[in-house]
Amino acid sequence: MKRYNPTEIEKKWQDIWESDNRYQAKNSANDKFYISCMFPYPSGAGMHAGHAFEHAIVDAVARFWRAHGKEVLNPMGWDSFGLPAENYAIKTGTAPSVSTKQNIANFTRQLKRMGASIDWSREINTSDPEYYRWTQWIFTKLFEKGLAYQKTANQWWCPVDKTVLANEQVENGRCWRCDSEVFKKPMKQWFFKITDYADSLLAELPDLNWPEKIKTAQENWIGRSEGAEIDFEVVGMNDKIKVFSTRPDTIFGATFIVLAPENEIISSLTNDKTRETVDSYIAESLKKSEVERMSEGRDKTGVFTGSYVINPASGEKIPIWVADYVLGGYGTGAVMAVPAHDERDFEFAEKFDLPIVEVVERPENSKESLPYSGEGVLVNSGSFNGKKSSDIREDLMRWMEEGGIGKPKTTYKMRDWLVSRQRYWGAPIPIIHCEDHGAVVVPENQLPVLLPEVENYAPTGEGSVLSTQESWVNVECPTCGKPAKRETDTMDGYACSSWYLLRYTDPHNNQKAWDSDIVNHWAPLDMYVGGDHAVAHLLYVRFWTHVFNDMGLVDFKEPVSRLVYHGYINAEDGTKMSKSKGNVVDPLEVIDQGYGADTLRTFELFLGPIDENSNWSSTGIGGVYRFLNRVWTLVDEFLQIEDLPTGDSEELAKIQNITIKKVTNDIRRLSFNTAIAALMEYTNQLYKLKTNGFTSQWRQPLEDLIQMIAPFAPHMAAEMWQSMGNGDNLDKTPWPKWDESKMQTSTMTVIVQVNGKLRAKLQVAAEASKEEIEAMALADEHVKSFIGDGGVKKIIYVPGKLVNIVA
Repeated sequence: MKRYNPTEIEKKWQDIWESDNRYQAKNSANDKFYISCMFPYPSGAGMHAGHAFEHAIVDAVARFWRAHGKEVLNPMGWDSFGLPAENYAIKTGTAPSVSTKQNIANFTRQLKRMGASIDWSREINTSDPEYYRWTQWIFTKLFEKGLAYQKTANQWWCPVDKTVLANEQVENGRCWRCDSEVFKKPMKQWFFKITDYADSLLAELPDLNWPEKIKTAQENWIGRSEGAEIDFEVVGMNDKIKVFSTRPDTIFGATFIVLAPENEIISSLTNDKTRETVDSYIAESLKKSEVERMSEGRDKTGVFTGSYVINPASGEKIPIWVADYVLGGYGTGAVMAVPAHDERDFEFAEKFDLPIVEVVERPENSKESLPYSGEGVLVNSGSFNGKKSSDIREDLMRWMEEGGIGKPKTTYKMRDWLVSRQRYWGAPIPIIHCEDHGAVVVPENQLPVLLPEVENYAPTGEGSVLSTQESWVNVECPTCGKPAKRETDTMDGYACSSWYLLRYTDPHNNQKAWDSDIVNHWAPLDMYVGGDHAVAHLLYVRFWTHVFNDMGLVDFKEPVSRLVYHGYINAEDGTKMSKSKGNVVDPLEVIDQGYGADTLRTFELFLGPIDENSNWSSTGIGGVYRFLNRVWTLVDEFLQIEDLPTGDSEELAKIQNITIKKVTNDIRRLSFNTAIAALMEYTNQLYKLKTNGFTSQWRQPLEDLIQMIAPFAPHMAAEMWQSMGNGDNLDKTPWPKWDESKMQTSTMTVIVQVNGKLRAKLQVAAEASKEEIEAMALADEHVKSFIGDGGVKKIIYVPGKLVNIVA
């Protein structure tokens, strides 16, 4: 017998697949399937078992649909800009371009060792000038459309990475990458105007075939609110404070105003007595993350500015406070506090002994005490007294507009996308600053703006390393030819990863970012697989595609038809795999231990549902290896028999067709663990039937087994397929089909009970009638001994399953 040797088999087939370029997708194909994993960052640590899990999912799906006649596009690329390579350069002096190239080579080697059926001819790399040239071109188009702009504002600053961070990159007051505490400071930065597309992004969400938790996360992040913008006149000043409220019907109950610490009007509201206290409070507030400021149950803090406004509805003079539970980026950065009907306002009013005026009467059956946030009859509300709050909103808005008090307003929690980074290793922003013409885009024929080679990669703390490169910075204005300076910030890495799914379809085009006909053929993606970036990347890639659709560059708004969001594979103790913890499982080590890539892939997909977290198991992988060995041995034993007798087995045909149906449907719904379990059970049943000897009928059931195991263990499957005399292109062989008629047998087993206890099992014809089955049960000698002389009271028959005789 030929022993199963993963090392020998996998190397053989990886060489064959690479030499014949069989996974290169043809643009001319009609029946296409486009699948991709999320862009990997090629870190120096290489892939771990969690990364291998994602690639195993993608490859199983790709191989499955190839077998169904689809032309599958399964590309690969590298999200290679970013801080890790730059920090490594600062530490070692190795240029980011050099270390990145080495890391990519390592990742590529790992993926090829896993047998991933990737179209390597479409490989892209964000730090390749031929790629970021088009990222820069897209920036210029956004700028021309008014969707890229520069402004000064308080931004999150990471003191370790020495760069600003977007709100999405601050987690619990810490940098998402280095985990150091961050704070805010005023800086002039570039933004993409994603807020212009808030409604468009929301409108498309319900119809997306995405996990509900991801759609909910995006909906909450965008945070659309409808209400009113109301003007409050500042006492003794000509200024007005605009507030946004989703409950303008409670305006008569507003007893104070609260400003966010970021609100610029605060400085004009303080006086000699309050200025020092207010400034100190603001400074402390800006060190806190929004998550911390908004957390429930947190003790409310705030300071009085010393100024007042007039409530435009009640005419009362009410104080202006500053409190960090109000966010500067939401609404106007100011709220009218109605403590009787808002939990946070109520807590604040109680702490600082501020008035609480009830203006919405609680229903008699209400169990809520103050604050009451529901609907009800208005009280203490002037001419609106006695009317239901839910009925008067239109009248109230009309009254506000006629009086010049306020107007309807829709606001969003989402802020514009901060895209500037003060670091070297990123795509340079293609802007030139001219004293006469301001910000001017770099002409298309001068793109890409190449990163200059530098000797010291350490950031200055204010600008990037680029700001120190005078010969690179000092240029002529494209408009007037006068001396000007390049923009020295680089783009957030998310910019380069917001359009790579389109570039995959036309990766070598040097005339434009992509050919629209090619993109429209392949995209939107049929399936996108990942386990991160529920908001940031997935929101950005949607935003850019909506813009491209408006520009006529693509025929679709949404880039991804179906999103598959998988769980994590954690360490054996349930903790997250981390190099610092020393609990990372290297896929190549598993492969080289003798298990092979097929065992690794099959084991990871067998661990559990892919949308749930699983734990690595050093013992469990051995069980999967033994299963693959059993399949190998079964096929090999069949091949050892030279003269197979003819034969026909209904049971063999039954389990063959039942398994094909289950595995096919399980893979379609990405239930890989149950599909593999079905293949294990099928193998067990084949071993039981093998005791009766192989016949010529066994060839097809075994070939079906080989084909069904191919998405999980492609190397072993290809070797067995070839051994069966079927050539070397299992990939394009049509997937097995099941026959419903062969899933039924000519006989069935019926249980016979007497007074509820099992007394016999009958093998009866599948078409036997109720009367025939009952007669057979009563005639059984063993059954008759339990009925005795008392006779039968009644017979209960469950069709096809049991007869219960009540004696």
